[in-house]
Amino acid sequence: MSFLLFAVTALHVLILILLFVATLDKSWWVLPNQDTVNIWYDCILDNKTQVWSCQSVSKSEWLYAVQAFMVLSLLFSSAAFIIFMCQLYTMKRGSLFYATGIFQILAAISVFTAAMIYTTHVDEFQEDRRPGGSYGYCFVLAWLSFPLALISGFVYIHLRKKE
Repeated sequence: MSFLLFAVTALHVLILILLFVATLDKSWWVLPNQDTVNIWYDCILDNKTQVWSCQSVSKSEWLYAVQAFMVLSLLFSSAAFIIFMCQLYTMKRGSLFYATGIFQILAAISVFTAAMIYTTHVDEFQEDRRPGGSYGYCFVLAWLSFPLALISGFVYIHLRKKE
């Protein structure tokens, strides 16, 4: 049982790290000249002056939605981890971790929604600015954290506290 608790806790910490990096790092979209765009700021290195020029990318409603859902996924997953730790020490034996599982599933749904919105609308955003480019590693981390959080949520729902 202690190995299972360790594995579930390690998976949850991994999901939290993936969500933090996906939300806060700067590589949701990679341009042909290796400049990157995140969901918060668009920073471009000027080759002549070697100075970064940053401007806000939140000029469209769909990008606000992506930002909000990524922050929500972080909050839900963090709350799930805190609830899990509290339930681990205060819940009576034989009970299920329903609250933790529900919050983790809500985190999975939030990150799925954010990644889906970004997927469907990124072409509109990039056409106006600079054509070309591809998805960056933060976008991939967001998609990777979705199934992990979903699996983790279902594991929590079926996990019983034993002696």
